[in-house]
Amino acid sequence: MALLAALACYAAFALWLPHDSERYRDFAAAEPCPADTAAPGPEDCLRMLTFTVQDATVKARGKNNRYRATLHRAPAWTETVSFGDPRPLLEGLRPGDRVIGTVWRGQIAAVDRGGVRQETSEHPRDNPQLAASFGTLAGLFAALSFGFGAVRLARPHRPEPFVWRGYGKQLFFTVLILCPVTGFLALWLKLPWWLVPAAVVPFVAYSARAFYQYRLRVPVTGAA
Repeated sequence: MALLAALACYAAFALWLPHDSERYRDFAAAEPCPADTAAPGPEDCLRMLTFTVQDATVKARGKNNRYRATLHRAPAWTETVSFGDPRPLLEGLRPGDRVIGTVWRGQIAAVDRGGVRQETSEHPRDNPQLAASFGTLAGLFAALSFGFGAVRLARPHRPEPFVWRGYGKQLFFTVLILCPVTGFLALWLKLPWWLVPAAVVPFVAYSARAFYQYRLRVPVTGAA
């Protein structure tokens, strides 16, 4: 468990976060493509192309929401794009409507109709705080799994207080709740991503010390 969590932490900080940040910077720096040229493959510039709506789907079913539209451009480009919300544009689209798609690197990043614009799921986003919160969560789970597992191996007959009941459960839920809340708060306030681990790790370390001292005074009976 510790190894898997450590690999997830590495992937978040070394792969996911840098990739998304670089992609967002490239998109923000992209300029409109020259009107009189067209590359055969994906382009780093922004090209505005006209599409015809073939289908628009808005289905809200709890966690199984589906917000998507199928767009066609003659002669043979048909693509289904997804959205995170039906507003402000998707819910008003009907088959046959003409829309303007912002194409970047071969993907439709945004759709516009009559001055109403909506970003698709392929649109690069500046939210490294979420990757940092996931990486911090995985890293702390790796540390907890390694620490509790090491105690189990070193003293299998008396692992207290490093057990699930009491100490382990308190730390687990502290990490599970604190990391995503801090990540979303940093995203909402537009704070630097590195503030997420900088704030969460010391707080969890303090909580671990406080829970440990409490469990030394109040041991858990029948711990497992």
